Amino acid sequence: MFSINRDTSTMGKNDQDDNKPEHESKIVIRGETEAGEKFRPSDWAERMSGNLSTFRNHRIYYSPLLQPSVKGGTKCVTLDPALKESNPTLYQSILDFAKNNNLVICKEDDE
Repeated sequence: MFSINRDTSTMGKNDQDDNKPEHESKIVIRGETEAGEKFRPSDWAERMSGNLSTFRNHRIYYSPLLQPSVKGGTKCVTLDPALKESNPTLYQSILDFAKNNNLVICKEDDE
């Protein structure tokens, strides 16, 4: 097995990207309520991230737009703001779910 090092900083860019901000922080939805209680079920982050996942070669591959993660020992979902452009309905339903369940929502940079 070998790897190829190549500059990917310009891959996939087009003229439309020039009008967008360079870096918008990802949104982190923490698996704890605003009251500090652990959110259940314990696999909620994987279930939510499964909306954009694919399955091949007996493995789940999560989309970079919606991924389960662990921050400070707490299960979280990391939501890329680009999802708002590609799938606004899913983006809004995820935020609505978090708000309806009083989950802590913050920016990745705030972590």
